[in-house]
Amino acid sequence: MKPPPAGPADRLAITRRHFFAQCPIGVGALGLSSLLARSAAAGPSPADPLAPRPPHFPARAKSVIFLFMAGGPSQLDLFEHKPELNRLDGEFIPDSFVAGKRFAFMDAMAKPKLLGSRFRFARHGGTGAWVSELLPHTAGIVDDLTFVRGCRTDLFNHAPAKLVMNTGTGLFGRPSMGAWVTYGLGSECDDLPGFVVMLSGPRGPRGGGVNWGCGMLPSSYQGVPLRGGGDPILNLSMPAGVDDAWQRRVVDAVRALNLARLVETGDEEIAARISSYEMAYRMQSSAPELIDLRDETPETLRLYGIEDPAAASYARNCLLARRLVERGVRFIQLYDTSWDHHGSVTENLEAHLPAKCQDVDRASAALVLDLKRRGLLDDTIVVWGGEFGRTPMGEPRETTGRNHHIDAFTMWFAGGGFKPGASRGTTDEFGFNAVAGGAHVRDIHATLLHQLGLDHQRIAVRFQGLDVRLTGVEEAHVLTDVLA
Repeated sequence: MKPPPAGPADRLAITRRHFFAQCPIGVGALGLSSLLARSAAAGPSPADPLAPRPPHFPARAKSVIFLFMAGGPSQLDLFEHKPELNRLDGEFIPDSFVAGKRFAFMDAMAKPKLLGSRFRFARHGGTGAWVSELLPHTAGIVDDLTFVRGCRTDLFNHAPAKLVMNTGTGLFGRPSMGAWVTYGLGSECDDLPGFVVMLSGPRGPRGGGVNWGCGMLPSSYQGVPLRGGGDPILNLSMPAGVDDAWQRRVVDAVRALNLARLVETGDEEIAARISSYEMAYRMQSSAPELIDLRDETPETLRLYGIEDPAAASYARNCLLARRLVERGVRFIQLYDTSWDHHGSVTENLEAHLPAKCQDVDRASAALVLDLKRRGLLDDTIVVWGGEFGRTPMGEPRETTGRNHHIDAFTMWFAGGGFKPGASRGTTDEFGFNAVAGGAHVRDIHATLLHQLGLDHQRIAVRFQGLDVRLTGVEEAHVLTDVLA
């Protein structure tokens, strides 16, 4: 029985795109034939979203490793030596400092008391940088580091502040910095994701996966978590009874179906799906090889402080970050949690801050040293910091702690065209406000993009009638004074 003739509504529903896709001798069929003619073994997919792309201008760096201390490390107990704060320990902070300010767990009207650091500071290196006794290994590399003091952010609760540091805004659903970087530059590695995330500590960071999400960008650009134990990525291992040839046939069949749909719709998310299938197939061999540390020398393992190469730890993640950079991965982010030292029985300055520093100090310094000796530091940026800092006032709790502080925290940078031994920003006698220099999170984002050869005003996507950028619509400045 012949189908009824197409009515007016049916004819209107057939768009030009549908015509070209469905016409057996049309452009769509020709394009699809061309795409299908190239097998996966011949190289990257023709619609590969992670194919390398040129920067806007010559870049000083190719990749970023962001060591994220989730919870807000205390700059006043690590990097900011404040003798006047120590002298006035226990005194009420002057009203002029806290008037009109809001804190997460502190009433400014209750006149909180100043809290001096309980740890010794000393100058180190040729630059004479002040570093606490809690970070002896970091103190040994200060001449390779660039310190930015007086950093500022906008929001004082953890999850929103993490979003600001990672996505430029406290709003959900915006692309993370790693997603923007891989969107702008692609990746130089075709068998691992362009953006990799690793976690350490007793829990994941507050806010979870939105911190490494892709927002309105295609999903190829979101961060891929690399697990510390078992399969490096869930569902990556080949099922029992399935051999490589059988699986290749399945992947090819799915790819052909997706390519047909891609030609028909032009949907970028289908290209991302094709890329994800192909990446997963390649990662079945590349990911296990990546996490197998048996080819690392005993000296390298000692440098990072790794006693058991198979055990999950921040130190192991740092070594894996170096291996990822060697393989051309564009953006690597390590989250280490439990830096929220308010003064509770589980997170305080007396016992838990020293323990956290012991967890990360040696490996963070080792990563910089290892990249440097292998000739990788010149084009790799290493970033160390959290979502905010801590107040110079203590909290009235059972043990010693500090509240969240968004107006003057410290970060350090190494490699990738940052000026070794440089310092930017000076804070007042209590470390409460920046009195010179400093930098907003937007400035830090603009500077990192600049070092990668990306203009922060040009890397944008049109979404819901707006040009969305990592640095938003407010003014952002590249920190040229700390660049070599």
